[in-house]
Amino acid sequence: MALLITENCTSCDACRPVCPNEAIAMAEPIFVIDPLRCTECVGAEDEPQCRLVCPADCIEDNPDFREGREALLAKYQALHA
Repeated sequence: MALLITENCTSCDACRPVCPNEAIAMAEPIFVIDPLRCTECVGAEDEPQCRLVCPADCIEDNPDFREGREALLAKYQALHA
């Protein structure tokens, strides 16, 4: 499952640098996560790094992109091949 950033985002930029897939980008008025690049850090870390560093606690599961761990790992491997 990919993640998404809610409207509670303060645009602090804490999340973008920690994303191993460069899935997070600045947009107006809040940051956005590209669901085609987001693997919830599967393949790189034990848990989503953006959630760990987000001071606004505004990163949630994206209900439109439900993927299992195996699919997320395959996506990570394809992005870093």
